[in-house]
Amino acid sequence: MSSVVLDASAILAVVHRETGYRKITAHLEGGLVSSVNYAEVLKKAVEHGTELLTARLLLQNLAFVVVPFDNLQAVETARLWPLTREWGLSFADRACLALGILRGATVVTGDRGMEQPSLPLKIMMFR
Repeated sequence: MSSVVLDASAILAVVHRETGYRKITAHLEGGLVSSVNYAEVLKKAVEHGTELLTARLLLQNLAFVVVPFDNLQAVETARLWPLTREWGLSFADRACLALGILRGATVVTGDRGMEQPSLPLKIMMFR
């Protein structure tokens, strides 16, 4: 079981070598990514003109593990909505947090909105 869940901002930071990306690279291999966040990263790649197959091959080289979004994650994601709505988190943000909570893992993100002390998990900010 991995001790790290990567959100879309973390993966995109590595791909684009954004500020703080080096803090993430040690956590890539075996790091967990919700299929919801994986879809978000793929969508961003296609939106910026990258062919879908090319994006998938590039991401495959990063060696993270995509975790299918299942019923337990769906319930946890919904449970988080009233606890996080004031922070303006997206569905994908809550799916990432839900996976982190369910796996007892640290969530790696660049999104300051996810850094809230009231949630039962550790958040690692990379920028």
